[in-house]
Amino acid sequence: MRRRKKKHDDEHMDESWLIPYADLLTLLLALFIVLYASSSVDAQKFKELSQVFSEIFTGGTGMMEYPSPVAPQQSSDQEEKQAASSGKEEEKEKELSKEELDKQAFLKDQEELKEIQKKINEYIKTNNLEVQFITKLTDEGLLLTIRDNVLFDSGSATVQGSDLSVAGELSELLVMNPPRNIIISGHTDNVPIKNAEFDSNWELSVMRAVNFMKIILDNPALDPQWFSAKGFGEFEPIADNGTAEGRGQNRRVEVLILPRVTE
Repeated sequence: MRRRKKKHDDEHMDESWLIPYADLLTLLLALFIVLYASSSVDAQKFKELSQVFSEIFTGGTGMMEYPSPVAPQQSSDQEEKQAASSGKEEEKEKELSKEELDKQAFLKDQEELKEIQKKINEYIKTNNLEVQFITKLTDEGLLLTIRDNVLFDSGSATVQGSDLSVAGELSELLVMNPPRNIIISGHTDNVPIKNAEFDSNWELSVMRAVNFMKIILDNPALDPQWFSAKGFGEFEPIADNGTAEGRGQNRRVEVLILPRVTE
């Protein structure tokens, strides 16, 4: 009986060593699967996998902290820099857009001034006033120059009766919608003047501009708030005062039609 029992115990030896052995085989299998999978990723991702395994085998906290071999997220500083760069690009595009809109508005305004100049030139040609009336498109706007002998007697600031109709017809050409600012200025030569009415050329030029503006504004279609008058005396000549012809050019009234948009 005793010998038979011993034989039965030999047949049921302790098999607890199989458990760690099976675990080891499982880990090896998992390792080979991961190594096989890593062969299909690029070098950068393989490097990241290597770092993960290195941390695992040197006391890291485990693989669960690295769910996938992807690049780390950008830092907040990098995100802020990208956002700032994007904002600058958008601001630059808006500035370019505004510049383009301003340029288009300027060109459109210049075309309108050219149309006004065309109408005035047609009036000048129809009335044979090419010598007395001159138009010019300048950086300051559309300039209409009128020789003083067309409107005034020598040394006088009163518009001649025969020229009242000219001033009235000119006022019709200044009716615009929307209206524009208009400056009327008087100019003289450098020959001194002193009579009962004026002590200087400066006073004469001012009153000529004001009186001519009053006649223009007799047109009810014009709003006085868009008009102003100036007198420059002999201080802004356009020709040589040393000749009679030059002095005749300097004695003038100018009507400046201002642009709505400046460059």
